[in-house]
Amino acid sequence: MIILENNNLQVKINEEGAELTSVWNKVAQLEYIWVGDPKYWGRHAPNLFPIVGRLRGDQFVVDGETYYMNQHGFARNMHFDVVEQSEQEVVLRLSDNESTLRIYPFKFRFDVRFILTNQDEVKIDYIVHNPDEKETLFFSVGGHPAFNLPLDGGKFSDYYLSIEPEIVYDRVRLVGPYSNPNLPTPFNANIPLRLRQEDYHDDAIVLKLDRQRTSFLLARLANQHGMKMTVENAQFLGIWTPAGKEAPFIAIEPWWGIADTVDATGNFKEKFGVNVLAAGDTFEGSYSMTFF
Repeated sequence: MIILENNNLQVKINEEGAELTSVWNKVAQLEYIWVGDPKYWGRHAPNLFPIVGRLRGDQFVVDGETYYMNQHGFARNMHFDVVEQSEQEVVLRLSDNESTLRIYPFKFRFDVRFILTNQDEVKIDYIVHNPDEKETLFFSVGGHPAFNLPLDGGKFSDYYLSIEPEIVYDRVRLVGPYSNPNLPTPFNANIPLRLRQEDYHDDAIVLKLDRQRTSFLLARLANQHGMKMTVENAQFLGIWTPAGKEAPFIAIEPWWGIADTVDATGNFKEKFGVNVLAAGDTFEGSYSMTFF
């Protein structure tokens, strides 16, 4: 387990999946990251790569060959190597190998960087490099951090999510596990989203961000403690808690990619929302979380 620490926060990261497992506020004596109770959902904040969401039939095609992959990809279940570390920063790396190439026929280097940028903020960078000298890399990447609710009293429905800029976003509807971007519905961010368990019976609320800088304030009306996430350049954001479980957490998920569409052909190079990275190029996506 890796520990980053400053005067206010202690952050724990597991090399398995490069997963953030704890953000402990030493001043308030408060844990923000979901505890991972398997009764509800046994993870904390997995990193999603090289897909986000589900593939139709859990399969995809590249150059006529069919490959199989489970929801959210393989990175969350693999060991990452620590390549840089200091008291307030760490970089963990996953690279292609024989086992990944059997299920995902692309060379890659995937770094996850955690930085304590100030006393109350954790920044996470996803850095994807294409080391191939000729071939283009196709991938999706995303975060899935979940937060304990309630944090410091009250109940789940006392909390809200306030979004800036306060505009009308396209909400991408899900049909089962698949996306339907052709029939978006308006989502008015002028009104804070009150968190209600019953709103997630059709899975996540997915907003189209179009890579614009967007912030999400998670708090309750009394506003004692909460979290503000700032997403720099993501395509989408998912808001999720498991339906029907009354789970005491909410996940706020920045995505550079999305689940297969309801009419996806399976051709991975034509996948909706896929990122395309030329040989030798590097992609970077980032988000930060300020805890109060």
